[in-house]
Amino acid sequence: MSESGTKTPALEVQGLGKSYGPLKALDEVSLAVAGGEFVGLLGPNGAGKTTLFQILSGLFAADTGSVNVLGHDIRRSATAALAGIGVVFQQPTLDLDLSVRANLRFSAYLHGMSRARRRERIEAELERLGLAERAGAPARTLSGGNRRRVELARALVHEPSVLLMDEATVGLDPASRRQLLDYVLELRRERPVGVLWATHLVDEVERADRVVILHRGRILEAGPPAEIVARAGVPGIGEAFLEMTGKPAGSE
Repeated sequence: MSESGTKTPALEVQGLGKSYGPLKALDEVSLAVAGGEFVGLLGPNGAGKTTLFQILSGLFAADTGSVNVLGHDIRRSATAALAGIGVVFQQPTLDLDLSVRANLRFSAYLHGMSRARRRERIEAELERLGLAERAGAPARTLSGGNRRRVELARALVHEPSVLLMDEATVGLDPASRRQLLDYVLELRRERPVGVLWATHLVDEVERADRVVILHRGRILEAGPPAEIVARAGVPGIGEAFLEMTGKPAGSE
């Protein structure tokens, strides 16, 4: 099943397939994310969400299909495509011995930003995320929620067109989880960044512009939450998810 927004997509995935031996992790996955759009990728653990994100971020190559970021094919123009993407992975990736600012500075350097531009963008993101007072502190001294904020600031420092959030709230307490989600929802209203938010928690996609339900490597349903609920004839998106996958939303 293919789903795309009505706007020109910042991210467009067509017919993506990936297998590990006999296991088909992704099976003809197609989706699109427009600038300023929040798309929730909802699926139980093992659905293929992380494999999809590994391909979108250039870590793995797909067996079949294509990925385009602002019209740049990730196979033919990897540098241009990946320059338009910011990623927060499920597993923490900060250098805990570096300061908050140094973590951001290193990422900005890898993106080829000038020294002046690096300084401007780093300070802007630190201020926006409420991290300015902790900028000189080693990352290991931060709480889990603030470490995630640093990873988000790092993902945004080069002003990407697409933000990939791969189960980014795993391990956070409920308040930190809500704050991170609220921030990203507000972010896409302020900037023309398209967000693909992968999760197995139904409450994290209830305010999405569109939801894509992924199960066993295949897209089962896609569309605005209200439309998915109406088509399923159930009270809410959680019940629709359960009916399609046989798993309660949020189950391990």
